[in-house]
Amino acid sequence: MADPEVYTLMVQVGRAEDDGLPEGATGAAILCFSAGRDEKNAVDETVNVLRQAGMSPLEVDVYGTRAEREAEGEKITPEDAALMDRALAENAVIVTQIQTFDD
Repeated sequence: MADPEVYTLMVQVGRAEDDGLPEGATGAAILCFSAGRDEKNAVDETVNVLRQAGMSPLEVDVYGTRAEREAEGEKITPEDAALMDRALAENAVIVTQIQTFDD
């Protein structure tokens, strides 16, 4: 079994009853750091966590592992690095940002 890695995911969600999004929002984009054995595992875990939170995931974009992003020259901020380390240590999904969509 592969060692877990942290993946950066952008999840588009629609509206669902009791989803916690503000009134008038039509959905949201949610940026997450997710620990997983592989990409599929990270995506599945993230979708499950968001569903448990009452969200309605529609689409998931994967931006790669931390190592892949750094290899492409992307600078990881100290704050994001700390959250990625936490996701890995806790085998967790960390929501880092939510951008709601309005009509």
